[in-house]
Amino acid sequence: MSSKNKQATRLPATPPRTAGHDERILELERSTAYRQAHLDPDFMGRVELRPVRLQLEMLKPELVMQDQRIESTVVVFGGTRVIEASHAQQKLNEAQDRLAASPGDLGLQRRVRIAENLLKKAPYYDEARKLGRIVSEHSQHQEDTEAYEFVICTGGGPGIMEAANRGAHDIGAMSIGLNVTLPFEHEPNSFITPELCFEFKYFALRKMHFLMRAKAMVAFPGGFGTLDELFETLTLIQTQRMQPIPVILFGRDYWQRLVNWEMLVEEGTVSAENLDLISYAETADECWQLIRDFYRAKPATDRLPRCT
Repeated sequence: MSSKNKQATRLPATPPRTAGHDERILELERSTAYRQAHLDPDFMGRVELRPVRLQLEMLKPELVMQDQRIESTVVVFGGTRVIEASHAQQKLNEAQDRLAASPGDLGLQRRVRIAENLLKKAPYYDEARKLGRIVSEHSQHQEDTEAYEFVICTGGGPGIMEAANRGAHDIGAMSIGLNVTLPFEHEPNSFITPELCFEFKYFALRKMHFLMRAKAMVAFPGGFGTLDELFETLTLIQTQRMQPIPVILFGRDYWQRLVNWEMLVEEGTVSAENLDLISYAETADECWQLIRDFYRAKPATDRLPRCT
């Protein structure tokens, strides 16, 4: 090649740097447009990215639980306000002290009644903790197991959820917490296994993960959230969107006062056999026995329910 042709293909010289060159580069690098898409929280938070966020909330817990070899779970729901007896007694004492200072205050009178009722429910905290321990003792054994069955899974919050996670923690067993972003009660309880503590933005994906591996669902006394999760589970089983699992209501008196199941049958809005989807337990031992009996009665090839 001639020297003339070589000169023709030579790359242009680097343009001279000006006084403001470095500042200009820094300005460009700080621009939100320069961020990689997955590292840009403003971009990922856009309304148009909701389908992507939903997919990520589906994938992340699924892949993490696969990595942790979680094969199946026992899901425990219940009220955040059902707490240990000592704490419940303290709250009652505080309410009574306030009422003593203003004995005619109807609001304070009601607060005392509520505190008294919550104190009566304190034994449920102890039973949920015991259930978490019993289930974990029977399901998690050696460290080199191929997969973990019947791992305690809760909503990750306080109250009954804390108690069930705490029971697993008492014996050094793993447990799962599926927390959700809320304007209150947002902090996860401290007894969840750190590698299995998740935070969700979307209730729908959270509820799906509750049931994807569930081998049993235990509902302790609770409020709207507990009712929501209970009825979603019953609906999925009734409509055969998931295989049957034990649905155990802890505390027959509470649940029968709260929901008139027989009225639904009498009104013709559910079939009588639908009530067979529900069992009752009063103790952790009885609850665990119901779960064991359910799977003893099922064929060996049909023992792992899936929510599809």
